[in-house]
Amino acid sequence: MEELSASELLSWALTTFGNEFAIASSFQKEDMVIADMAARVTPGFRIFTLDTGRLPEETYQMMEAVRQRYGVKVESVFPDREEVEQMVAQHGPNLFYGSAEARHMCCDIRKTRPLGRKLRELRAWATGLRREQSVTRSGVPKVEEVEGRVKLSPLADWRAAQVEEYTREHDLPVHPLYARGYASIGCAPCTRAIQPGEDERAGRWWWEQGKKECGIHFSEDGSVRRDVLLEKNA
Repeated sequence: MEELSASELLSWALTTFGNEFAIASSFQKEDMVIADMAARVTPGFRIFTLDTGRLPEETYQMMEAVRQRYGVKVESVFPDREEVEQMVAQHGPNLFYGSAEARHMCCDIRKTRPLGRKLRELRAWATGLRREQSVTRSGVPKVEEVEGRVKLSPLADWRAAQVEEYTREHDLPVHPLYARGYASIGCAPCTRAIQPGEDERAGRWWWEQGKKECGIHFSEDGSVRRDVLLEKNA
């Protein structure tokens, strides 16, 4: 599978898994490349996004752009309302600035748990991970089995220049925040534009030090059990 191109890998997944395959998207450039490639295989591909409740307005604009361009329904996956209400009541709406543990808890409730629920519908899914993006992603395989499901990262071996070239060549919709200096886009309060010379993921949780991930793709050293933390602080 490592020898397959991105389009070949997507074609294989769409043919093999059919409606039990979907693309996870935050509507960044990599995600748009994958969606465009999938549309060239079949117009009926599935695409979903994790709507955390804290997304920037520009991300919703991208959802609509995808719907209009490809004629697909973007499947929005929301966090559990009671879990969010409990977390906010106990720790406040911007708890993530207070500590790494609190940020992990917020990511877990708003992103990781909803993703887990969505994946129960699927046998395989695709992400826009690239090895070049950060140290934590440098070993990403194109295909792996995670908890009984096939996870694809078709662009794992792509460089940023290749993403840019495909985007220009096919005139893909581009998230408006890129024009404001953003290089990686997530929740509005946890993402900023990067400075010259910074790593492209430097704008994510910029107030923290060390390796930073939300928990969807990777665990971090010293990560806490967020479900226990909620009970402990009740």
